[in-house]
Amino acid sequence: MNVSHTRIIKSVDSVRNLSLLKDYQAYLRVEKGLRPLTCEAYDSDLKTFAEFLDGRHGVLLTAAQEDVAAFLEHLREHGIDSRSSARKLSCLRGFYKWLLLDRRIHHDPTVNIESPKAWKVLPKSLAELEVEEMLERASMATSHPHANATVLRDRAILELLYAGGLRVSEVTSLSTGDLALDSGHVKVRGKGDKERIVPVGRSALEAMEIYLREGRPHLARISSAGKGNLARQDATRLFLSMRGMPLTRQWIWHLVKSANGAASPHRLRHSCATHMVEHGADLRSVQLLLGHADISTTQVYTHLALGRLKAVHREHHPRGRRQGTEAETKPGTERGAGLRLVGRGDAVVGGKKP
Repeated sequence: MNVSHTRIIKSVDSVRNLSLLKDYQAYLRVEKGLRPLTCEAYDSDLKTFAEFLDGRHGVLLTAAQEDVAAFLEHLREHGIDSRSSARKLSCLRGFYKWLLLDRRIHHDPTVNIESPKAWKVLPKSLAELEVEEMLERASMATSHPHANATVLRDRAILELLYAGGLRVSEVTSLSTGDLALDSGHVKVRGKGDKERIVPVGRSALEAMEIYLREGRPHLARISSAGKGNLARQDATRLFLSMRGMPLTRQWIWHLVKSANGAASPHRLRHSCATHMVEHGADLRSVQLLLGHADISTTQVYTHLALGRLKAVHREHHPRGRRQGTEAETKPGTERGAGLRLVGRGDAVVGGKKP
């Protein structure tokens, strides 16, 4: 009798979980406007948590703070890296925030749960010289007398990935109408179907102009020639395959890998942001360029800007280098044989540098 009762409860719990997940998927797709792959990733993370709760005889709707903390510890014990754990916790936060707003629960179990410090780890990027060499090889290939449409397309893709810091999914979804080459920018649809304007440099503009003029027309003709082909529905897609079909994310990943074994589309995106910050760009501008919804996501690049920040501080702060240098030239400014700092930390003892 007890066994039968237990099975019935588990069956009901499973149905309750699936019903919740189905409603949340509809919310993500319709109201949040998230892409199918993003929705699938959230669904997978939530089902992982639901399976963990099942082992603790719980369900998603009644999960407590202790369950969430135990789940994160469970992930750590099984070798899941902090970045993946942080992503799963972020997924749970969004899910329980939705339940709270929908008045299905009265307390968010993810409150006061400390997230793994994954975002403090600087994403790996390529050196500027590596990127220059990769793009130079692509440019040289297009200058060959027998360069075909796909070579022109490949160079345009590589230039655009690095110039605008675009996500690979944003590149595959670009249409010819998204380009404003005269103004030097492209219109990009990012996560949540949010649009943003991304400026691109001269090299990328030149590569896209050549591709549009000499490469894409050949690929588009192949697409229009295929009767009954699904590619005809994507006649305006910017980057096309040799069969006239829109390129996939996996194809572009292989393209980047073949250009540089240490590179990937996402690493080119990080390289774009890293090199901009190293050359003096502020984080707010980088955030707008990359399409980060929250500045905290962009703050992984903060330490790159510290060198420039120190130089600005020394130049403009009243107690910076200039005032310290002036004080050295004035007699009687020293306070006894005390120790003070001048400029970049030069120590002065008794009015003299040691």
